[in-house]
Amino acid sequence: MNGDLAQRIGASLDRPVRDEVAAYAKRLGEEAGALAVLFYGSNLRTGSLEGVLDFYILLPGPQRERIWPRVSYREWDHAGERLRAKIATMSLRQFASAAKGLSRDTTIWARFVQPSALVWQANEEARAEVTQALCDAAVTAGRLAAAVGPARGTADDYWRALFRATYKAEFRVEKPGRENSILEVNADHFDGLLPLAWNAGGMRFKRMNGLFEPLPNSAERRRVLKWWSRRARLGKPLNLLRLAKATTTFDGAADYAAWKLQRHTGIALEVTPFRARHPLLAAPGALVELWRKRRA
Repeated sequence: MNGDLAQRIGASLDRPVRDEVAAYAKRLGEEAGALAVLFYGSNLRTGSLEGVLDFYILLPGPQRERIWPRVSYREWDHAGERLRAKIATMSLRQFASAAKGLSRDTTIWARFVQPSALVWQANEEARAEVTQALCDAAVTAGRLAAAVGPARGTADDYWRALFRATYKAEFRVEKPGRENSILEVNADHFDGLLPLAWNAGGMRFKRMNGLFEPLPNSAERRRVLKWWSRRARLGKPLNLLRLAKATTTFDGAADYAAWKLQRHTGIALEVTPFRARHPLLAAPGALVELWRKRRA
């Protein structure tokens, strides 16, 4: 593990979170028999409990599902607050492999080069494994940023190029300039991260007057671009597979949809036992009920 990068990542994982978030993470981690629980997303930055809290639960042992992560939605009344969480679950072993860029995945290393907090851990060994995985995510992201970025530019120029490339490869809709907002709201996190990632990855570069220039290594650049081309081609199909799987395995999908609907329209739909068990089959009836309530 590279010392400077590991120190930087370790410090970022210790960023403070609300007591309610820490309590929720502990509950989720212990119930799942997990090794670690990561907290990320806009609520990490703002400290708000509004909306949905985003957690990644990392399990021991091999990955059991071929299409990962498994996604679920939970609500928990705690300390006078109703906490809502969207939870992604996968093995720590698969998470670490994806962070290194060894899988076909285009999301783990791009998501976790961004800020996250280790809000619960089973032991110090698990913490070390998570820290190493996030160091690997930074190296993977930094290597691709150098390949798709300019010949010379600021650190933000390279991060922008990275996020544009990954957004284009994924089946998702991002507003133009989304990469700029990520860098702006997380400026402290990204400040100085790129050279640490490049050093940890053994990349040679020059730095002068705030500009970076990866030193020529055409063979390495071709290798990285070939690696990325294979993953970019599979990005959208893999995202579609995950979405298709989520329609049948998203635990709490009906509760999540009902909450989102009420938040955006003010209309409350009852989550009946049938709707909870069969959200797809129940969707037509729910839409009819929604239409009637909107007309009323």
